[in-house]
Amino acid sequence: MSIKKLKKAGLKITNQRMTVLDYLSGADEHHLSAEDIFRDLRLNGADVGQATVYRVLNQLEKAGMLERHHFEGSKAYYELKSKDHHDHLVCLRCGKIVEFFDPFIEQRQKEIAEQYGMQLSHHHLYMFGYCSDPNCRLNTPVIIRSSIACDVCL
Repeated sequence: MSIKKLKKAGLKITNQRMTVLDYLSGADEHHLSAEDIFRDLRLNGADVGQATVYRVLNQLEKAGMLERHHFEGSKAYYELKSKDHHDHLVCLRCGKIVEFFDPFIEQRQKEIAEQYGMQLSHHHLYMFGYCSDPNCRLNTPVIIRSSIACDVCL
């Protein structure tokens, strides 16, 4: 599947691109920084440089295979592009990221856009707060996916 997407995007199939794509496809977490990806690849014995990881991530994003998010500050997080639209809740203390889809929020956004004479092409909704987990503290982000299915995408 990754090979077809690379070819369709006009990118050559290189070991570096395949290494990064394979890692992202198999990762437990779905929102990873370039630093996280580089560190994990090196820990797993991959012969890839940090500049290469950044370059590959940028190429894959431009090719429409990855989505870049800026949840906090200027640090970028990457996730594989999905057919299913979702929004994000982010804990400002521990970094937990919750993916969710709510058809009422989606409908309301469309109504607001129409009210102001805009036709939406896409959007990103990030909501920030503090989770209720009693063990919440500064640590590595944890990803939670909502069980609400996406059936009303833009």
